[in-house]
Amino acid sequence: MADKFSDVLQTVVRDSGSDGAILVSTDGLAIASVLPEDVDEDRVAAMGAAILSLGERVTAELEKGELEQLYVKGSKGYMIFTGIKDLAVLGVLAPSNAKLGLLLMEIKRAAKKIEELLG
Repeated sequence: MADKFSDVLQTVVRDSGSDGAILVSTDGLAIASVLPEDVDEDRVAAMGAAILSLGERVTAELEKGELEQLYVKGSKGYMIFTGIKDLAVLGVLAPSNAKLGLLLMEIKRAAKKIEELLG
């Protein structure tokens, strides 16, 4: 099953021009990833689950509905976290010159495919 997830992650990275992607369980464990060699998969997994949990609490407290995505923008690029139901978190690393429209479209497509694979 992890191979199917890896295929989806490789596709989103290739088609969006991202630097990497990771699929994380809600408890912070990496399910699959396509990350640069210098990026620690376990750290990204833990941070992804933690930030999504915090984002969900913020949207609930402020009555902003269901959390859809979290964006972290730094001077060298983006990290976009997308919840996949209550099952997993998709994280995508992108360079600062990423075409956000294309990136968001590819993330949406990948999240739908992952949701199908998770059942």
